[in-house]
Amino acid sequence: MKRHTDTSRHDEPSAMSQDQAGRAKRRRRPLSKRILGVAVALFVPALGLGVAACGGTSTSAAATATTATQTSASTGFAGHAESGGGSNARSTNAAGGSVGKVTGVSASSFTVSTPTGEKVTVKETSSTVYEKGTSTSVASAVTKGKTVLVLGKVNSTMITASQIIVQPTINMSKASANVISFKKGSQSASKTVGQVPTNYKEGSGTIVSGTVATKATKAALTSYAGGIVDRVVRLSNGEYEVHYIGVNWPHHIFVTSNFKVVGAN
Repeated sequence: MKRHTDTSRHDEPSAMSQDQAGRAKRRRRPLSKRILGVAVALFVPALGLGVAACGGTSTSAAATATTATQTSASTGFAGHAESGGGSNARSTNAAGGSVGKVTGVSASSFTVSTPTGEKVTVKETSSTVYEKGTSTSVASAVTKGKTVLVLGKVNSTMITASQIIVQPTINMSKASANVISFKKGSQSASKTVGQVPTNYKEGSGTIVSGTVATKATKAALTSYAGGIVDRVVRLSNGEYEVHYIGVNWPHHIFVTSNFKVVGAN
């Protein structure tokens, strides 16, 4: 009996231990499930946030790209909406120029307003050449209110001037009447006047500089005043396409090898 009692006492704790272990095990299982559930619950929103963040970045980038495209199309300084780019892509530091009235003067630069209201900044350097009419002049001849023809390297609305002609022999009223000014939200005009080279293809040709670019730019601005010439391209037939920005029309001015304007579109 004693031995039996002792055995029962040993068995009892063992049974209790097993029972407790079982209960603990049952408690652990739901706890593990709860922990797993919490982890999943936390992970899913986190995953959602990550996806949303990625989607947000993509959407933001797409929106930025769209805005940039719309801005470019609306300002007239990059590709034109109806043409899809090509030679309409903005050039950087190609030979060109503009004409307008001086609105402000500082030590090494001045600002110009074209007949269509386009604002141009002109940067002067030690190598800038000045003329007044057909005579040699100096920097002090550039004063507020004077009409100037500026030639040089063009980067959007900034021109690093190689030559500045004060009071150029241009009929500004007639030349500006040939230009359709830029208006925000309006589409570029689509029309052709005069002659366009038969085999002309937008984006073709070779950008030129030096004397030929200067002469072609002068010719174009004498006939069409209001925008900015941002490059001159020699076409396969020997003529020139003068690319015009900052206006709704024209975008391309065609000049013969003798520097006579014959057409625009």
